[in-house]
Amino acid sequence: MTIRSGPLAGRYPFVAAMAILALVPYLVLSSALSPVTPFIESDLHMSTQTLSLGLGLGNAGYAVGTVLAVLFAQHLPQRIMLVVYATVALIGSVLFAAAQDPAMFITGHILQGLCTSLLLIAAVPPLALGFGSEKLKYTAVILSVCIFGAVAAGPVFGGLQANAHGWRPLVWVTAGISALVVVLVVLTYEHTPPANREAPKDPVAISLAAVGPVLAFFGASELTTHPFVSAVTLAPLLVGLALVVALIVWETRSRNPLLPLGPLLESTIPVSGVVIALCAAAASVSVSDLTLSLVTAQRGALHAGLLFLPELVGALIAAFALGEVLETKNLQYLPLVGMAFLAAGTAVFLVKLPASPVLALVGSGLTGLGLGATVAPALFGAGFSLPATSLQRVFAMVELLRGVAAFMIAPIFVHFAATVGGSAAAGTRDALWISLGIIVGGTAVAVLLYLAGGARPRDPEMTVFLNGDGPGWPSPPLLARLRGVPVQVEEPVNA
Repeated sequence: MTIRSGPLAGRYPFVAAMAILALVPYLVLSSALSPVTPFIESDLHMSTQTLSLGLGLGNAGYAVGTVLAVLFAQHLPQRIMLVVYATVALIGSVLFAAAQDPAMFITGHILQGLCTSLLLIAAVPPLALGFGSEKLKYTAVILSVCIFGAVAAGPVFGGLQANAHGWRPLVWVTAGISALVVVLVVLTYEHTPPANREAPKDPVAISLAAVGPVLAFFGASELTTHPFVSAVTLAPLLVGLALVVALIVWETRSRNPLLPLGPLLESTIPVSGVVIALCAAAASVSVSDLTLSLVTAQRGALHAGLLFLPELVGALIAAFALGEVLETKNLQYLPLVGMAFLAAGTAVFLVKLPASPVLALVGSGLTGLGLGATVAPALFGAGFSLPATSLQRVFAMVELLRGVAAFMIAPIFVHFAATVGGSAAAGTRDALWISLGIIVGGTAVAVLLYLAGGARPRDPEMTVFLNGDGPGWPSPPLLARLRGVPVQVEEPVNA
């Protein structure tokens, strides 16, 4: 049976709009809900701990969805599944917005998180690879704006909604956007068969990817009302992280893995990029959450959200910078520049806590620049080091690890800031110093790995990459120089 294409199929602006609108609602909510939590708790008769658990499980759903998306893409018609994801995301958004009790609220939020990552992995790689090199830079900008711009914009929307003493209008808007996504998915429909029905289903990997993040986020969410060293916090947290590590080891060593991580984790440029992406995600979200919380307590949610608006501006500037350097060797330098901005932003916040208006404006702008210039460039750098056929799987694994690092570390740092130092400001200062250490240490490790592998920056061969004929640029084996492995040095294409 022939399945007809939608009237807007193959038209880049509409396919790109679909991807943008699919990703933005949940990511905006991930940072917008904090100012309106008192209204949610009051309206739904929900305890602070129950709300924290619901938000944590939504983040766990996001992490799990990254791996499930790869499995479904291999064995099921990919565009049909995109319709399914968008429809379930709409159902989740409606449940979330119309919630009458905690169960309805939490179920809706889990579906939102799960389907957002399913849509990300299902929609963005085809957008990157399906429209040629002339559109790839726009796709890179879109991805960066969607993920980091949306998160940066959240506090502003949350502050506006808190100032109106409500929460439902904000989430009903996201439900409306989800409905528009369903329409766009149908209008841009192009039948795409399964990527490889013979691919492994890898039940071990799926089990580890499903259980590990859920346990880790459950333990982190319980820190709201429990001490760190507790059976309901530390035990699930450590077990969950151990299972995520076990997933990486299993997929690296397995003879027939769902996510072939061997080429990714045994190559210099991808590993260096992953280190930067994880350290940047872990540190930046913690810095933003902690400093925003202090400013909110001092000046109110709306004022604080506006003071942190430069973070959005910084993320947008970094996204367009990514587009400009995407097809040049400077893509490998951009994450280092981003880490320098992150370190500078953290240092600005350390000058005074709570931050003054001027320091908040400067610090948030630098943080936005840093976050936007690190994770997405490092992700594309890793992707260009492998054949294009691996891009979806690279996105999935990096986004799983980024999600765990960004959304799980922040609650731990918030708990640390609230319980160490004698005051919120003193505890936040200690946590910021730790974050700064993560930024500087992660940068040093990434640079040392790059040098020890003998890698050299060069312009990527985009035609080779997009045609599926090989990686965009060569990446030496990990620690090649230290292990005495010969490193073949090729002259840059545009030398």
